[in-house]
Amino acid sequence: MVEMDESRSDVLILGGGVIGLSCALALLRRGASVRILERSAPGCGASHGNCGTLTPSHAIPLTVPGMPWKALHWMLRRDAPLYVNPRPDWARWRWLLGFAKRCNLASAERAAIARAAILQRSWTLLPRVLIEEGIDCEYAPSGSLFVYRDERTLAEDRREIAWLHRLGIAAAALRGSEVETMEPALLPGVVGGILHQDDAQLRPDKLVDGLARRVRERGGVIETETTIEGFTTAGTRIERVRSSRGEFAGDRIVLALGAWTPRIAASLDLQVPIQPGKGYSITMSRPDPCPRRALVLREASVCVTAWESGYRLGSTMEFSGYDERLNRIRLDALRRGARAYLRAPLGAELREEWWGWRPMSVDELPLIGPVARWNNLMFATGHGMLGVSMSAATAELVASMVAGEAPVLDPLPYAPARFAGL
Repeated sequence: MVEMDESRSDVLILGGGVIGLSCALALLRRGASVRILERSAPGCGASHGNCGTLTPSHAIPLTVPGMPWKALHWMLRRDAPLYVNPRPDWARWRWLLGFAKRCNLASAERAAIARAAILQRSWTLLPRVLIEEGIDCEYAPSGSLFVYRDERTLAEDRREIAWLHRLGIAAAALRGSEVETMEPALLPGVVGGILHQDDAQLRPDKLVDGLARRVRERGGVIETETTIEGFTTAGTRIERVRSSRGEFAGDRIVLALGAWTPRIAASLDLQVPIQPGKGYSITMSRPDPCPRRALVLREASVCVTAWESGYRLGSTMEFSGYDERLNRIRLDALRRGARAYLRAPLGAELREEWWGWRPMSVDELPLIGPVARWNNLMFATGHGMLGVSMSAATAELVASMVAGEAPVLDPLPYAPARFAGL
């Protein structure tokens, strides 16, 4: 009798955030056996404390002309919406130079087309998955509203409406009076707004809890508190993954480690152009009055999300490498930004102050697909601030490629092979 190798799965997924869990569920739905290795608890990283918005509206990337000059200006302010720590760090500065080279209209337009495709596909798929799998995460297709108190900023952003329309994404300019009528929680002084009707919101911690529950109920295994320690390879194949809880193997291995990708991939001789972008959020009880839909307080770069069960201020981007300190200056900036726009900016009960690393790829596109160096390794990483928004389509793409089927999305724009050595 041949003994079963209980450490082997059809697919071994490294990382149990929203991307890893979504991929696991999609693969299980197709009949594959799946095991996830997660260094802590499922969804404890950037999947936990983000703003919980599904945003086709964010198809336009950060790599637009002029962004490097804004970043250099903001470098002098520790509370800036985008802060780059100026201390020497060769990996970070090399990434920033690569990012700056892509800040041109041609690169931005290519990225926008690919981002729109995966965002819109996820927008279609995720509500179906939530219904079919019985996941209650307070999903609400209520749109999002960008709010402006400065005419010049509004005029700059209104130019992007036509761009979004070309991508097939709804966006509508509103007068200040219309915005204030639509959102009584706002203070007077709004000069205008942009309504993104196709955006939605959900509670991200409930999403990942639901995904993890369904992965286990469908027979998947999640190894929590499991640190990846190395790999055993033979030729062009990864034979086993060594971890703090033993060795595991998979016919296919999916690396969905988010911001940890470069560190783990380096032990496989892979140089992955991802940097950790630290985001912050504050979770509270609901204030009164409370916003009716997700808001972006544009000049302050603060995202506001209200659910039936709570209220969150979030956003900002900090490039400080793998610095694990909570920067209170940036939390204070969230509170200060909310006070400038909202009648009741803070809830009475503080529930959590949080930070997490987002996996920021150098070209603002995720890395999804096989890696040339290792014939049984795939990436599903580099989603930046859009992991929740892109999760369902990423999972569909990975499951299709593992099964050898033609994917619905064209996988080429997301292929890791667009970078040398991958």
